[in-house]
Amino acid sequence: MGCFVFKAKRQVYEDEANLAAETHFTVKEVKALFQLFRKLSSCIIDDGFISKEEFQIGLFRNSRKQSFFTDRMFKLFDSKNDGLIEFGEFIRALSVFHPDASLEEKADFLFKLYDVCHVGFIEHGGVKEMVMALLNESELTLPDHIIEAIINKTFKEADCNGDGKIDAEEWKDFVSTNPSLLKNMTIPYLKKKQKNLYSTRDITAAFPSFVMKPDMDTDEINVAI
Repeated sequence: MGCFVFKAKRQVYEDEANLAAETHFTVKEVKALFQLFRKLSSCIIDDGFISKEEFQIGLFRNSRKQSFFTDRMFKLFDSKNDGLIEFGEFIRALSVFHPDASLEEKADFLFKLYDVCHVGFIEHGGVKEMVMALLNESELTLPDHIIEAIINKTFKEADCNGDGKIDAEEWKDFVSTNPSLLKNMTIPYLKKKQKNLYSTRDITAAFPSFVMKPDMDTDEINVAI
């Protein structure tokens, strides 16, 4: 009960014009996305916030309680790190996946996703944990030696100073020479020229396919790392 009261007292309204000015959305699109936000935020409890459980069910259509990938994505959406996603946080995070968002924005988001320990660089162990989680989300299985080979190849190309870590500058350089790594980080549905109506099906189509191809087989994995 106390938790609910706390949520009810929180300030959640943000001016649509301000959100549009800060993101790649128009005011009309922000208003349309509010309808999607309302649907997601009422999956379990209609309190005006998206909980981690609602985030997983709404965007990933998955009711499993434990999901490392969902945890990582949720933390990036939950910029205040308070366990709930407000509408403003939702809009700002989705803006990164807008077709008009720059490669720099997309690359920075992906860097933060793989910086599992929040230490300012990408480590081998964190990447492996993410890859394993993504395979689990896609219900795929790969031999450990293939996963290691994929990660080792990436580090060999991206870790320019050979210290076993990929820092922000190395990541930026790596992505600039391999822009195709970010092509699936765009959700085309977020830029609608006619009907500004969004559905969970539209958004779900990009998760987690922005990191891995949904039609890949076990011999070829397209991981954006």
